[in-house]
Amino acid sequence: MVAKVNTAGLTGIEGHLVICECDLSGGLPRLDIVGLPGASVRESQDRVRAAAKNCGFQFPARRITINLAPGELRKEGPIYDLPIWAGILASSGQLPLPPEDSCMLGELSLEGEVRAANGVLPMALCAREMGMKSIFVPADNACEAAVAEGLIVYPVRHARELAEHLLGQKLIEPQPPAEFESTAPQGLDFADVMGQENVKRGLEIAAAGSHNVLLIGSPGSGKSMLSHRLPSILPDMTREEALEVTKIYSVAGLLEKGRPMVTQRPFRSPHHTVSAAGLAGGGRTPRPGEISLAHNGVLFLDELPEYRSDALEVLRQPLEDGCITVSRVSGSCTYPSRFMLVCAMNPCKCGYYGHPTRPCTCTEQAVRAYRKRLSGPLLDRIDLHIDVAPVAYESLRERTPAESSAAVRARVNAARARQTARYAGTEVTCNATLTPARMAQFCALDEAGKALMQRAFDVMGLTARAYDRILKVARTIADLDGQENIGAQHLAEAIQFRTLDEEKQ
Repeated sequence: MVAKVNTAGLTGIEGHLVICECDLSGGLPRLDIVGLPGASVRESQDRVRAAAKNCGFQFPARRITINLAPGELRKEGPIYDLPIWAGILASSGQLPLPPEDSCMLGELSLEGEVRAANGVLPMALCAREMGMKSIFVPADNACEAAVAEGLIVYPVRHARELAEHLLGQKLIEPQPPAEFESTAPQGLDFADVMGQENVKRGLEIAAAGSHNVLLIGSPGSGKSMLSHRLPSILPDMTREEALEVTKIYSVAGLLEKGRPMVTQRPFRSPHHTVSAAGLAGGGRTPRPGEISLAHNGVLFLDELPEYRSDALEVLRQPLEDGCITVSRVSGSCTYPSRFMLVCAMNPCKCGYYGHPTRPCTCTEQAVRAYRKRLSGPLLDRIDLHIDVAPVAYESLRERTPAESSAAVRARVNAARARQTARYAGTEVTCNATLTPARMAQFCALDEAGKALMQRAFDVMGLTARAYDRILKVARTIADLDGQENIGAQHLAEAIQFRTLDEEKQ
């Protein structure tokens, strides 16, 4: 008798259905696993054998063949232990077959305990799409699997529990459906920042339209402090955005226990020693990198010129396409990577070029060499270049209460709501993702705006990409102002945030 048990696998962050076929035949006792299994899958035979005996079942002393179909997809990880265990016991007549519209996965200990696995959410979503009605998962992953609405999720703590459920002796209580509510990070607040109103305004614009930002200023001016407070003003996540982020974090094994969904926009801040593979993702089996972990959130690079040039150039293509394809010997995976790039840098090596009181010790040649560490194409992809001036003594002494993050976030949410309504039914999600084909429709300028843009283009030597990015930023400023059309004042404010283009002249 051939027993078939439905299970699932992963390709990148997408799940796919796997059918575990188990056949018992005559011959010397032996267990073979076919279907392109990885090393951890081949090792499952020892875990399954021990778990079956320690759960009070007889492990068949026959030739056992396990086929994991489809055979052209590589199977990795110990998640196939539970379906293999159930298939062997079902084919030997010790357990009934699981329902045809059910799916199961999980790693077994030698005693039969079912251990947590990575990537359960994308596999549960795949099972639902393939018509499955129920899924058996490790108890520690039950909350995560319950995010996939429309599935009955059975949390399994021990293989013996699964056996009793299949035999009808003691049914497993299903996991309640997961609820989603976007939350704002607590603790860091813009109210703590004295002065720097121009920088706060720039970050508000960036948050409202998901624009890339570069902060340039001397040490101690507040670049890092302001950047770390940026998540407190980011707009609420939609359920679709949260699902995308949660799938990535599930595959990477970064979901917090007891929190089935990522409800806050990610904020990733890798050290400047990070490699290109660390940013892009990779490994023998491709895994998500920092730019994918920052999907729908912020990737913060402090001391930007200190990063390796090959690591920085990795950012160029994902900034344009919103995704990255990682190719390795074992295969290629495409990960979403639509993130908001926030960078901070000193104006020179010593940090005091242009400082009002402290002298700079760098030569003009050294200043140029320091800034040349950043390529023109990368800087062209950054929408806002913001000069962060040293905080005046009066601002620190008076300690006048500043505007709170909650007040700024309310304006950001209102601006993002306007964008959502405007772009409903299109591929555009926010102003930063406006396509050239849509810009003519949504970023039209009046005569005053066209004249101003013409002067800026000629005087600043803008590229076509910089031109488009200025229009997108102006569109966001108009949304914050509650205006449907871009005015000359919105365009002028967007242009003044392109300081590096000005310095090229």
